[in-house]
Amino acid sequence: MEKDQFDGIVPFLAVAEHLSFTRAAQALGVSATAVSKAIQQLEQRYGVVLFQRTTRSVVLTEAGAALFNRLRPAATEIDDAFARLSGFRAQPSGTLRLTMSRVAMRLVVEPLIAEFRRACPDVTLELSLNDGAVDLASGLYDAGIRLEESVEKDMVAVRLTPEMHWSVVGSPAYFAYAGKPQTPEDLIAHEGINYRFVTSGQRHRWEFTRDGRDFLVDMQGRLVVNERTALLSLVRQGLGLAYVSDLEAAEDFAAGRLESVLRDYIRPSSGMYLYFPSGTQLQPKLRAFIDMAKQRDFRA
Repeated sequence: MEKDQFDGIVPFLAVAEHLSFTRAAQALGVSATAVSKAIQQLEQRYGVVLFQRTTRSVVLTEAGAALFNRLRPAATEIDDAFARLSGFRAQPSGTLRLTMSRVAMRLVVEPLIAEFRRACPDVTLELSLNDGAVDLASGLYDAGIRLEESVEKDMVAVRLTPEMHWSVVGSPAYFAYAGKPQTPEDLIAHEGINYRFVTSGQRHRWEFTRDGRDFLVDMQGRLVVNERTALLSLVRQGLGLAYVSDLEAAEDFAAGRLESVLRDYIRPSSGMYLYFPSGTQLQPKLRAFIDMAKQRDFRA
């Protein structure tokens, strides 16, 4: 459809409603000459007369009345559509699509859902759980929640959690028969449950530090998973050791299901961040979620 087809519609509707070029011009905030010229061009384009003009009155012709009767409902629909669009600016509404790791879902998002639904009843939350890296644009996501090192550099990032502390964990039953490693070197005698990164396909190499020097341990083990919840489940069953954050294992520590070792040999890492493209935070639905998340104290 050519854009010229829309030229003159607004002046036409204004004159048809007011039956006056002068009053139509006042309503549109333009000159009567500009309105008259727009109507003339519209009539010339389609080869029909839309108004009968005299010095005393302006009336619609049969063609003009037919056009007005068809355009007026459409114009009302368009006005309503833009009024609804303005509503998106005024209050949170629509669908908020978030991508996050499963750990972020459990530790950050789940505690917010009930409160967010009460505060923003017109927003539908669509949550996608993926432990790998995700492109927000291609996935049509409004924002994501992941560790800082997984956030693309061109994103705006808002910290949600403090630094994350890590340790090697095992079940009391495992430690009862295998003993507790006292140094990273002792891990050679232990069974490891390894995590494989979803996106890169590489196994996580356990990171340690001593006297300011960082080093890696490539743990051997007969179990490899690419999902963090499953990783912890296998550790609880006494099948080996895993390298996890305190945030992930907090409930297991509190319940005595897991115990940590080698904590002093591991540096803390950056926390979880809510990230999004610049400008996206202007959407009321995302702004409301950001404000609510920033008020929470997410700690292990």
